Amino acid sequence: MMGVLNHLSTLLLLSLLPPALSRVVNRFDPECKEFFLEGTTPILPGILVGGKVQDQNRYKPIYQVFKYMMNKVVYNTYMFATLYDTTNMIPVFSAYTFTGVGPREKRPDTWMIEPQLDGGIEPVMGLEKEGVIYTHQAVNQDYDEYGKDKKVNKGHMFSKAFAHQPVNQDSTFTLTNAVPQVQSFNEGSWGKMDCEVRKILLKQCLDNNGQPKAYVLTGAVPSVNNKLNNRVNIPDLLWTAYCCYNNKKKEWMAKAHWGVNQEETNKQVLNPHTLSELYNMLKQHYPGDGDVQVFPKQCPRGSSQKEREKSRDDNRMIK
Repeated sequence: MMGVLNHLSTLLLLSLLPPALSRVVNRFDPECKEFFLEGTTPILPGILVGGKVQDQNRYKPIYQVFKYMMNKVVYNTYMFATLYDTTNMIPVFSAYTFTGVGPREKRPDTWMIEPQLDGGIEPVMGLEKEGVIYTHQAVNQDYDEYGKDKKVNKGHMFSKAFAHQPVNQDSTFTLTNAVPQVQSFNEGSWGKMDCEVRKILLKQCLDNNGQPKAYVLTGAVPSVNNKLNNRVNIPDLLWTAYCCYNNKKKEWMAKAHWGVNQEETNKQVLNPHTLSELYNMLKQHYPGDGDVQVFPKQCPRGSSQKEREKSRDDNRMIK
């Protein structure tokens, strides 16, 4: 009887929580708009269109809330957003804002999971619970016991190196923000690309106050049937893209990178691509009706904004 009363008390308490703390939902709503430029979510045909998930039993938008204490006050704070594939047990993408880099903190000993994906009621990411079977998401055992055989490790979507403060860095260590990434690829061309992009964002993506700010999305294209522990999809490739306003040049800028998730034996380089090239590549993997779009249209898809404006002016003069 006491257990029933405790359960009812818990349900009553949760019913009184602000709606914003309900993190696993059916669509990306305004609570997470800060992680998307103009609050506009990507368009991935067959998966996400107009902010609404097409298969709501499989794909789950997650408002990644992290619980931490500062000055003896407990905070539940939105850190980034993820669209999670519960069939492949990897994220489709994570979306986040880049606002600079902070001091490097020690990596957490263990990665967290999302309780709500497997019937939990906690509205924040947390550690796995003993005795709970997680059937809709990856767990630490998948990587720790089987990753070595496949030569993969936990590859961040929202990278710790792109997080500003220590609490933001800690929040990236949730398995709903990770994919099995081939270790030599993670530590090779992908890691080098991460460092180069971070330098660009710090120098060129400056807002009107001269502070770094950029919108970044990082995603994974799943394989057909390559799995870790016969559960977790090992993606074929990883991609990332950013868009920001360059206050010095008075223009929007955007670039994309992607690479094949395979073992690297030589020093390889992931060259930058335009958004158009990224969209064309992703369209091959998301063959539903409609075009792929990661950022709103003010983010230049091909040549720079100034080049396009000059081209329009030249065309007017010719006419």
